[in-house]
Order: sequence, then C-alpha cells, then structure tokens
Amino acid sequence: MAVYIKEATAISPQNTFGAKVLPEEPATYTDVNMLRCIEPVYRDFIDPMVARRMSRIVKMGVCCALRCLRDSGIEVPDAIIAGTGLGCLEDTEKFLGSIYANEEKLLNPTPFIQSTHNTVAGAVALAIKCHNYNATYTHRGFSFENALEDALLQLAENPGLRMLTGGFDEVTPGSYEITRRMGLWKNHPVSNLSLEQYHTRGSLPGEGVAFFMLGGRKDAGDWAAIRSIQTFYKPASEAEVAQRISNFMADCGLKTGKPDLVIFGKNGDVTGDRYYEYVISGLLKNIPHVSYKHLCGEYDTSASFALWLAALMIKEQRIPSYLEGGKNLPRELNHVLIYNHLRGVNHSLYFLERC
Repeated sequence: MAVYIKEATAISPQNTFGAKVLPEEPATYTDVNMLRCIEPVYRDFIDPMVARRMSRIVKMGVCCALRCLRDSGIEVPDAIIAGTGLGCLEDTEKFLGSIYANEEKLLNPTPFIQSTHNTVAGAVALAIKCHNYNATYTHRGFSFENALEDALLQLAENPGLRMLTGGFDEVTPGSYEITRRMGLWKNHPVSNLSLEQYHTRGSLPGEGVAFFMLGGRKDAGDWAAIRSIQTFYKPASEAEVAQRISNFMADCGLKTGKPDLVIFGKNGDVTGDRYYEYVISGLLKNIPHVSYKHLCGEYDTSASFALWLAALMIKEQRIPSYLEGGKNLPRELNHVLIYNHLRGVNHSLYFLERC
C-alpha cells in the first residue's frame, strides 16, 4: 500500500523552511566543525512568552510541525509521531551540569523534564490542543524509520487518517566534543560542499528537523508516494547490503526495471562510504545517483531530510546541480530509491513514486 506525502517542512543548515521549490543555491560553510540549522522566526508560530521557556531544538521542532500543519490546512492531526536519536541534548547538558554544580542537591527539575525525548511531540500537541495518538521513537539510526513505519501501519488500517510524522536531532558544542573523541568526526575543519572529497575517517556532524503530513488516499497536490521502507541491522558485508537492496527493489516491482535516481547517504567517512561505493560499482552501476549529507551533515535522523529532499524533487521534477555525484541525471523522476546508513550499523531503504 502506498502512503502519500501531503505536505512537508524541513529546518536544516540550508534555506529549507517553508520551501515549496528547491533552493537555487546551497548554503556554503567553509572551515567548520559542525553544521547547525538556519533557524526561522519563531514568533511567527510560537508565542514569545512560551518560546522563552523552550530549548532550541524544541522551538525548531514545534515551529516546523506547526508550519507543516498550517501549509496542509489541517488544524489537528489524527496522530503526532516523532523519531529522534538523541533527543533534546541542550536540556540534557543543562541538567547534568546542574547535578555536578549543585552536588546533586536542590536541582531544578525543568531541564530534566524538557530533556526527555518526547518533549517535542508533547509540545506540538499542547500547542494545538491535540488529544490524539502521540508517540516518540528513539532507536538511534532507526528512530525516524520506526516513527514512519508506525504511521504507515496505522494508515494501512485506516487510509482516511492524517498523520503528522517527523524526525529531529540537534548537535551542541558539548556533544560534539564528546563524540569527536570517539573518532566520529573529521579531526580538522572542513568545507561542507567538499565533504566527499576528503577521503579520511570521520564525517561532519549536523542537525535538522523535518515533519510530514501523511495520508493513505491520493489527492491532487500530493508531493510523492512512499511505496515501501525497510531497515536492516549490522550487515555482515557489503555483498549482503547489495543483496538486500536487490531484494527490496524486487519487492517494490523493480525486478525488470530500475529507479530513475538513487539518493545515497555518503558522508565523507572513508570507512562508511564503502557500502555506497560497493553498490555504485556493482548492483546500481549506470543508475544516476546523488548524495545529500554535505547539505545537512550526519545525524541519527538525517534520513528525514533525504525524504523531504526526494519528495520535493519528485514534486518539482528537478534535481539541483549542487547535489554530490550528479551525472547523466534523468529528465523525469518517477521512481526514487533512498539508501542510508548510520556508522555501518543501522541501514535503511526507501522507495518513492511520483503521484
């Protein structure tokens, strides 16, 4: 069963908030250690007195969700489902800092309450007085995929529902320093548009928020259709990845055909990009492909940005020239495959169709 993207909104390091067409030029970051979002004007969506009590990621999440609701013309959805790998890091750091500074005495509970992973979905529900189904999934690299699968399962039972589904994660200076010591990031400043050219270990950390209004029935103006998604954990080899992609495409009806475009999650990490290079040189050879993480950076729910990008490209029938790897690009986008993984552990596949 296909699920239709009625509307989508993304906040990212690019000029994507409220975009109905793809940006003509990418935002360029030179000699940076991380990519942070271009934040919207919050007072257009959130009362300033309410916003002052929200952390940065909560404001971004609520603002993005409210914009998606407004653009879709739906005041209260039938469900709010979110996915996040690490939740509200800024509030978590505040709470842990207060534990240390106050020697575990007389702690302010507010940072702890707001640090929980379901804070964003709860804040959206409070803002619109939504008493319907509300859930947040936090499964590292599968967080957004599990949220999306929840929505797809409910829409399979009741296609008439409208499901607000999204993913969000943030990066902070504190989290960057901790994960840098683990060897996850480049050990020197880089330029985002040249990310794939470094051929060294580590990537560029990023962040983002994306929300989608999903429905089970096709309507005029739909962006794209999600035909199928699939996840798999810790493949034993690159050959297993290729076999899973082949089986996935066959299940999606591409046994004798092929996707018009493949969107890869290449992130400049020489150890992780080998999975993409293997299928590019073999199974998906001669199929046009692009990458996206030089625009948003690497984070647990970056696939939500890829889904937003793919849906808008299908809707607009245009592939921007600044996407990495673009050669012999198709004139029409009818079938798009997304393949992404997080550090070789959490692998996900998406198959989108033109409405």
